[in-house]
Amino acid sequence: PAASLLYPYGPEQRDHKNPKLDDGTSKKISLAVPFTFYGKEYQILYVNNNGVISFDSRVSQYTPDPFPLADGRPFVAPYWADVNNVLGGDIFYRETTDPTLLARITENINQYFPDIPYTATWAFVATWDHVAYYGSTTNKGNTFQATLTTDTKTSFIILNYWDIQWTTGEASGGDAETGLGGTPAHAGFNSGDETNFYNIPGSQTEAIINITMTSNVNVPGRWVFQVDNFKVTGVPTEAPKVVDSNNCWL
Repeated sequence: PAASLLYPYGPEQRDHKNPKLDDGTSKKISLAVPFTFYGKEYQILYVNNNGVISFDSRVSQYTPDPFPLADGRPFVAPYWADVNNVLGGDIFYRETTDPTLLARITENINQYFPDIPYTATWAFVATWDHVAYYGSTTNKGNTFQATLTTDTKTSFIILNYWDIQWTTGEASGGDAETGLGGTPAHAGFNSGDETNFYNIPGSQTEAIINITMTSNVNVPGRWVFQVDNFKVTGVPTEAPKVVDSNNCWL
């Protein structure tokens, strides 16, 4: 069930919701506690409609670029692609210290990183709920989530991919009927310098549609990273395979 992978989200969680605006972003979000990302503390972030959480500045770019980015923008890309929430779907976010959620996050991190003592004291949850792509002529939608969490010293980011039905908006060369082709979505992390970055296997290839079946923590659809001083753990060396329309491995 979705509940087993996605952390709770939506109006009942008192989430904020991004405006219905192509290439739009959230308002400027001032965090209650600093979040350390690649050795730097940030207290301002934006949840950008196009599948990106960025620190200090907005990101409206809709066709993804591979990391590292030349312009030095620090951001997390759960699924960077040309989302159009005017055509469908919602983008939710909240900052939280809810003890039930923090206990669940703590349990997950302790399971995946048993050698790192960790008790979550804060989290930020952003969820893209059945979001459509630019130029879509279908009702295809992607549902994915990024959770930032810290104990004030150690920081983690949990990426959850529940349902990925498209990879590319029409303006990025995608097909309006399938949401495939062109320059597919990108997933990963960019520190803002030229040496610290990570591209999740399959990014910007047709295989990214199968990110719901890949993981670095043995939970299909979940990728988890320590990001205060970025470390990549348990990452598969092979890119995900591509499945055709008959669910046959190619």
